[in-house]
Amino acid sequence: MGRGRVELKRIENKINRQVTFSKRRNGLLKKAYELSVPCDAEVALIIFSSRGKLYDFGSVGTSKTLGRYQRCCYTSQDATIADRETQSWYQEVSKLKAKFESLQRSQRHLLGEDLGPLSVKELQQLERQLEASLSQARQRKTQIMLDQMEELRKKERHLGEINKQLKSKLEQEGATFRAIQGPWEFNVQVDGNYAMNHAQSNAMDCEPTLQIGNRYQFSQPETSMPRNNSGENNFMLGWAL
Repeated sequence: MGRGRVELKRIENKINRQVTFSKRRNGLLKKAYELSVPCDAEVALIIFSSRGKLYDFGSVGTSKTLGRYQRCCYTSQDATIADRETQSWYQEVSKLKAKFESLQRSQRHLLGEDLGPLSVKELQQLERQLEASLSQARQRKTQIMLDQMEELRKKERHLGEINKQLKSKLEQEGATFRAIQGPWEFNVQVDGNYAMNHAQSNAMDCEPTLQIGNRYQFSQPETSMPRNNSGENNFMLGWAL
């Protein structure tokens, strides 16, 4: 009669649990050794007890086997990731290439080239697209012109205000200048009259006179001197010897 299946569960008794762990640990280490030697396999076994004690076995060294395991796993993962990224980039390049070719065809169609393969429906769609583009271009042109006109009007109003300010400033300066010029012209006129009168008096004082000594003076002008029979002026008559 065969042996029934034993249910695996945690052994509650600590002594029994420790005894069972020791037996099965030794058996597991023996099986690992028996697997590595006859089959020439690289085997590494690591066991931690419930108390944290380490038991290990390595046919060529546990550290070496673990390093090989990590290299193998990471290389496989890296290769898988690289393959996925390469495939993704290839798909992306294919999509971009197809989109670029489609845009090139659309550009040629908009320029009126390669229209032979297009059907009537496609030509009508292209015509509507061109009309819509032309309408938008005209609207944009009109808006730019209106903006420029508005900007010129603003500049005109600004220049007009500056002109008014300058005109007002010139009028104020002119009024100030006229207020200062009035007394100055009056003073110049008075000074001119005084200078003229003074010049006339100096001219009268500077008429030719002849003075002899301290008592006699000859002041008769030449035109009033009597002439002798010979026609010469007799200015010697006024001399006193």
